[in-house]
Amino acid sequence: MLDVTRLRVLVAVARYGSVTAAARALNYAQPSVSHHLARLESETGTKLIQRAGRGIRLTDAGRLLAERAAEVIGRLDAAENELAAYTGLRAGRLRLAAFPSALGTIVPAAAAFLRGANPGMDLRLTEAEPPEALRMLRAGYVDVALVFRYSTEAAAADAADEQDAVDISEGLREQLLLDEPVHLVTPARDSTRPDLAHYARHRWIAGCDRCRTNLVSQCALAGFTPKIAFTTDDYVAVQALVAADLGVSTLPALCLRAARHPGVRSVPLSGTRRYVYAVRYGDPPDPPTVTELMEALRAAAERPPLQSPE
Repeated sequence: MLDVTRLRVLVAVARYGSVTAAARALNYAQPSVSHHLARLESETGTKLIQRAGRGIRLTDAGRLLAERAAEVIGRLDAAENELAAYTGLRAGRLRLAAFPSALGTIVPAAAAFLRGANPGMDLRLTEAEPPEALRMLRAGYVDVALVFRYSTEAAAADAADEQDAVDISEGLREQLLLDEPVHLVTPARDSTRPDLAHYARHRWIAGCDRCRTNLVSQCALAGFTPKIAFTTDDYVAVQALVAADLGVSTLPALCLRAARHPGVRSVPLSGTRRYVYAVRYGDPPDPPTVTELMEALRAAAERPPLQSPE
C-alpha cells in the first residue's frame, strides 16, 4: 500500500514545482523530501521524477499519480474535518466554491441566511469556474460546489422537474437551484430587435470556456460564426466593452443582477437558458453543516426572486 506521507510529498512537489519549495511548504528538510520521493519510486517501481536542468519535473507517471494522490489526500482531509465537526472540534466550518456571478448574488444572500440561523458558522469561499470547482469537490477541498450548465429550451422542462438531488457521476450529487435566461447585451442606444442573426457582422465578446461554447452554439443556430474580438470571464468588463461599442455579447441574468452597466441594453434570448446547481460529493446523509448550507443556498436562490435586469 502506498504511504500517505510520501503521496503528500509528491503532491507538494507537483504543486510547488521543486523539492525546495515543497520542503518549505511541508516544513520538511530538503533531504527528507528527496528521501520520500526515492522511497515512493521504489514502492511503485516507476520513475516519478526526472532531472530538468538544475531542477526536477514529474514524469507522465508522476503527474498521473500526483493527480490521483491529490484526490485521495483531499478526501482523507475532508473525512478528518467531518469527523472533527461531528465531535465538536471544528463545528460550523464550511467550504464553498462558486463561479463569479454566483459569488456576487446567491452566495452573499446565503451567507446572510446562515449567519442569521447560526452566527458561529465559519463559511470559507473560493472563486472557481465549474470544472475547477468540481475538481476541488472531488479532492475534498470544498464541501459544496456551485456550477452551471447551459441548455436549450427543449431541455428546460426536463431540468425543471429535477427538484430533488440526483446522482450525476462519480459520486457527485447535484441540486438544481435556479434556471435563468441568457441575455443579448448591446449598447444602450441600440434599438434593433433582439435577433442574433442581425449581429452576424458585429464583433463579439466571449466569456469563460463554457460560456464561449454556448455563444458559438447559439450563433451557429442563427446561421453564422461569431467574430470574437475579446475574451474575458469578467462580466463587468464585458459590459464596459459593450457600452464602449467594442462589440456585443451574451450574459446570463445573474451577471446583470450582480452588476449592471448603465450603458448597455439587455434582451432575453429565446432558446437558451442557464441552470445553476449546488453539488455535493459522496453518499447521503450530508453532515449537518452541509445541510444548513444547502438550505441557505436554496433560500437565497428563491428570495428575492430574480428580477428582469432590463
